[in-house]
Amino acid sequence: MEIQVLPLIIVVAYLVGMLIVGFVVGKLKIKNSKDYMVAGRRMGLFMVAFSLSANNIGGGCTTGLAQKAFGNWGMSAIWYVLTASIAMIPLAYFAPKIRKTLAVTIPEVVGRRFGKLSSNFTAILSVLSLFCLTSSQIAASGGVINALIPSIPLNVCLVFAGIVIILYTTLGGMIADQISDLVQFIIILVGLAIATPIVLKSAGGWAAISAKLPGEKLNFTQIGWASIIGYIFNYFCTFLAGPEMVSRFETAKDEKTARNASLLSAVLMAAMAVFPTLLGLAAFALKDELPNLAANGSNAMVAVTGAYAPGIVTGIISAAIICATMSSADSNLLCMSTMIINDLYKGLGGKKDLSEKQIIFWTRCSNVIAALVAMCISLLGVSIVTMNTFAFGIRCAGPFAAYGLGLVVPKATKNSGLISILTGTAGFILWQILSNGGTLWFMMPVVFGCLVSVITFFVVNWIEWACGVKPAPSAYLTAEEEAAVLAKEAKGM
Repeated sequence: MEIQVLPLIIVVAYLVGMLIVGFVVGKLKIKNSKDYMVAGRRMGLFMVAFSLSANNIGGGCTTGLAQKAFGNWGMSAIWYVLTASIAMIPLAYFAPKIRKTLAVTIPEVVGRRFGKLSSNFTAILSVLSLFCLTSSQIAASGGVINALIPSIPLNVCLVFAGIVIILYTTLGGMIADQISDLVQFIIILVGLAIATPIVLKSAGGWAAISAKLPGEKLNFTQIGWASIIGYIFNYFCTFLAGPEMVSRFETAKDEKTARNASLLSAVLMAAMAVFPTLLGLAAFALKDELPNLAANGSNAMVAVTGAYAPGIVTGIISAAIICATMSSADSNLLCMSTMIINDLYKGLGGKKDLSEKQIIFWTRCSNVIAALVAMCISLLGVSIVTMNTFAFGIRCAGPFAAYGLGLVVPKATKNSGLISILTGTAGFILWQILSNGGTLWFMMPVVFGCLVSVITFFVVNWIEWACGVKPAPSAYLTAEEEAAVLAKEAKGM
């Protein structure tokens, strides 16, 4: 295969731009640990909404979505992202409450309500999952670079992608992360919006393409309503207990901004659903004319774009794909290092009175170390789907009730949180084994684990309420504590 020069230039320009963003933000904007971890809690509507969307639209929602459309899903592949968009709507109810906690991480809130053991266990589950997610996104980013420069070994491309992610995330923290998310999502959305009509027109128009497709390929609900509803629940569970999602809401300048950002993100994600789906269907209809197309359609979007669009459009698509993967990788990495310092280090007996400079320094060190470990995992060649499935379930199923319901059930008891974390995690692992990582009785492992977590949470509470057990402490700060936190953050700005 030949090196794709123009797409390569565009991708390199994007990567250099991200490094510059990280360097400039690190020099000018990072004044305290809250700037580094939650962007000083001063992000506006569009910054938060685009960041939420960029984190959700990873490689699976671009190249993976096109592959699903190419395969058995056909037109119904659009639901893979559309269900995520729908799941953002009920999340808008929780978003202001998340922001109201004035916390940095999920384990911090769980610890306030249900104690140190609950917090530490939640942090361990989250860090473990974020290692897997970061590794899978580094692997996907390296794969894109390798496709552009096939003469360079894949392992070298993986290392290069990892280094870029390390540098701009470590330098600029959450502020650089959100700026890059904004740029990344714009590139993804605009790139696909430009490329899709060009490809369809060059290939003879949608009428000609659809005429070559089997009837079932055009069935909007081919995967079935049970699967569609299951995906909505799956996304809602993983979003509400997802560290990178929660951290975005914590960066919002106020509670109203957090709520509106969730709703705007739903709209942005819905707009994204159609383009990869159409490109995947076009690749299937034109597969006999695409010599470089993989048999399983894994490169359907790149193959059809490269054949029917100008080089600059192919470059934009390549940049969009690598944006989609890196926008998830940087967020996972930053959330992981934040939890390591904010929750695990302090929760396991570390020094609690670190200075602002020390917190930033050790969080940056954690960034580098965690990313290096994730890079090593990506070099092992573990299936990206396997890593993602395990990661999303193990971090969400157990803490789902303790965190989500802990925000809205003020009388919840301390034992209800800890026991629901343990049973939810066990339920996920059991269902993962029974379903072989798939769906059993129309229920995905993470959904089953969350259901077990919720049932346990209420059963324990009902028993302890009847016994007169006192409620656990609030998830929210007292008026005095809130005033002290806000004053400290304002002083550091």
